Amino acid sequence: MEKLNLKDKKILYELDINSRQSFRGIGRKVGLSKDIVASRVKNLQDKGVILKYYTVFDYLRLGLTLLRFYFKFQYITSEIREEIISHFVKCEYSTSVGSIEGNYDLVVMMLVKNDADIYPFWQKTLDKFGDYFANRIYSVYMGESIYTSLFLLDEKEDRTKYIQRRGIFKLGWEKVIHDDLDLKILKILAFNARMPTIEIAKELNLSALTINNRIKKLIESEIITGFKVIINWSNFGYNFYKVDLFLRDHNKIHQIIKYIERNPHLFTVDFTLGYADLELEFILKNLNQLHEIIENLSCKFPKIIRNYTYFTFIKVHKFLIL
Repeated sequence: MEKLNLKDKKILYELDINSRQSFRGIGRKVGLSKDIVASRVKNLQDKGVILKYYTVFDYLRLGLTLLRFYFKFQYITSEIREEIISHFVKCEYSTSVGSIEGNYDLVVMMLVKNDADIYPFWQKTLDKFGDYFANRIYSVYMGESIYTSLFLLDEKEDRTKYIQRRGIFKLGWEKVIHDDLDLKILKILAFNARMPTIEIAKELNLSALTINNRIKKLIESEIITGFKVIINWSNFGYNFYKVDLFLRDHNKIHQIIKYIERNPHLFTVDFTLGYADLELEFILKNLNQLHEIIENLSCKFPKIIRNYTYFTFIKVHKFLIL
């Protein structure tokens, strides 16, 4: 298990706030030179602590819809399981496919311009594998708030300071006009949020000034809502846990959010149509920690939470941002 000193943790925290900021800028905040920050970041990448730098997009402002499917298997064999996973991984619309442990066995995310786009694929899926689904749940992503990994520093701070919001959860939501060049830039930044402007310009055969202005416009129009880092939490004995809450009194939802966002392990608050009333994601050490959080919520808001489901990832088979 990896052990990091405080400086490395501070660097990771700064990258979690904005992974596109310069090493010089990070150095000023953590008390190190630009070169030392660069060296430490390379070391964290080489050790597999830092897996990826990605850009947070607002799908709704791009006119796209993010769909989420949960599947519970039955009559399954290892061969059939792999065939189902491969089926979803190869789908042109799928952005992420993961084997999970909890109330369901597989989660699939799909990004489409119109729900009708995936109807033929969905029919083929049911024709071929429908008998292996004991249960399937479908929901439509509507928005989320993404929080920084404050527990890295073991410090108390206002968790609302660096929230990145997207979707209708952000006030003033509307679709934003964009063109093919915007999409090309977004696709590049999806795979590497730290890619220098001059390299993006070279790849697209444009000037650095043009790319810089486009990125600035994408940020101002809130198509880009932030730049993050994917950390390999298993290196520190942590894992990702998602819990879906079903509420008796939906009017309490904002009170619950205001209360739970004090928890330094909270990663995101998601809003969807078609399944749970409130979806929370955490970075935790074990399942007991998750149950403690739910128990605490139930005590704070008695008779409000009717039920909950949860899962954690066993293996990620596909992960794309855009």
